[in-house]
Amino acid sequence: MAIVAQHTKFSKVAWPVLAWAVGLLFFFPIFFMVMTSFKTDADAVKPEFLFRFTPTLENYTNMTNNYDYWRFATNSVITSVTATLFTLFVAVPCAYAMSFNPSRGTKDILMWMLSTKMLPAAAVLYPMIFMAKSLGIYDTKFLIVMVLSLINLPIAVWMLFTYFKDIPKDIIEAGQMDGLNTWGEVREILIPLAWGGIASTALLVFIFCWNEAYWTVRLTTIDAATLSKLIEGNRAPEGLFFGRLSAVSTAAVGPIVVLGWFCQKQLVQGLTFGAVK
Repeated sequence: MAIVAQHTKFSKVAWPVLAWAVGLLFFFPIFFMVMTSFKTDADAVKPEFLFRFTPTLENYTNMTNNYDYWRFATNSVITSVTATLFTLFVAVPCAYAMSFNPSRGTKDILMWMLSTKMLPAAAVLYPMIFMAKSLGIYDTKFLIVMVLSLINLPIAVWMLFTYFKDIPKDIIEAGQMDGLNTWGEVREILIPLAWGGIASTALLVFIFCWNEAYWTVRLTTIDAATLSKLIEGNRAPEGLFFGRLSAVSTAAVGPIVVLGWFCQKQLVQGLTFGAVK
């Protein structure tokens, strides 16, 4: 009994310490990026100024005055919010049909949609650029919104399908008996009951849209360029603009990190829903 008690006491101390250590390990790159953003480009590459340096706002001032930061940030907000709304507009009816009116091929279609996430983006890069330029929509917010919506649609449908499957079908049938049409069922029954799941899905899709870098960098030049393009423009293989790059990166990822921190409960709920019955 004494050995068991000692083992239990050790576990109560060891596991929290290990969890904090892993958490700090994951947080350190963000801390280092923020710290470096307050260094000059010269100090950022000198080992003697790794932790002891004179903080400066030079990089942030330069970013707002010379790099038109707010235009890139505005494009990121517009494209991410619009793509999230459009994704939900398409995903909710799809998940509703798959959950309450399934057919023989419903699971096959769902698996096929998820399998498209395994397709290497580079494999369709040149066809995408060729089609976008042929249609005259290259470097437009419309193109970015469509691309962000389509690449996140499979995940959104799968998450909403998981939520909707836990809603009793009898409730939907009761609404049909009361004379509700399909849109009435979605508006009056489905959305109120699954609002938490829809909000979690929207939050996750928004984060994916905001963090998307591959397509937003390669399908834009100036007009529709997002913060990913701004980061790419400040990247140098020699590390000459390390302080400037850290400031731009901090300004780009800061809002989404804060959003994720305050909404972590909804994020965990959305990612783990249906995992434990």
